[in-house]
Amino acid sequence: MAATYSDYIVYVDESGDHSLESVNPQYPLFVLSFCIFRKDAYARTMTPAVRKRKFDTFGHDMVVLHEIDIRKKKGAFAKLGKEAREAFLDSLTDIIDTEDFKLIAVVIDKTKLKARYATPGHPYHLAMEFGLERIYRYLKNMGQDDRLTHLICEACGAREDAELELEFRRIRDGSNFFHKPLPFELMIADKRTNSEGLQLADLTARPIGLSVLRPGQKNRALAVLEEKFCRGENGRKEEVGLKLFP
Repeated sequence: MAATYSDYIVYVDESGDHSLESVNPQYPLFVLSFCIFRKDAYARTMTPAVRKRKFDTFGHDMVVLHEIDIRKKKGAFAKLGKEAREAFLDSLTDIIDTEDFKLIAVVIDKTKLKARYATPGHPYHLAMEFGLERIYRYLKNMGQDDRLTHLICEACGAREDAELELEFRRIRDGSNFFHKPLPFELMIADKRTNSEGLQLADLTARPIGLSVLRPGQKNRALAVLEEKFCRGENGRKEEVGLKLFP
């Protein structure tokens, strides 16, 4: 029997590295951001909006947006002046503000993780487990818990991708809070894949990390993202749309 597909799709990206061997004291976090879109809205408005911004700025839509390239002025962004780059960033922020999607983020403090546990878990795998459990709750509330939802992640490398897929299957097949199989499928995309969903997820991850690391610092992107977080009945995002660990 053919699978019944969910009305939703989830794009996943990260900020920071997942190594516990060397922790950067300036950014000791690993952030995994899950952007949950209704497929019809994603295809109808979000994808065309991002492509139009690319056409307007670069003359084509082949630029793959990575937050680090924009921030460090690499690749296509090396050719943009300050005014053009800021205008492009502002337009992306406007798209995030306008588009209808839900956000779930997991922030792992690697320094605290190492200090608390004699044998700490892999930050990426921990974040994936916490994320999948929260995505399942959200989709169940949307009446989608009996349908197959795809999660799209960006490739990290052959060994890391194989380990992630193994861990994903372990969690999905029942090693989770609910102790039952979850209706998810993982797809790992090449870093060069020109996916608007992956690019948007990439742009959300670092602002979330910075908001945890430096809560008093001005963060325009986070002000927009605040409206996207999944929230509980009490209106709080903590433990629902935002999981901090440990």
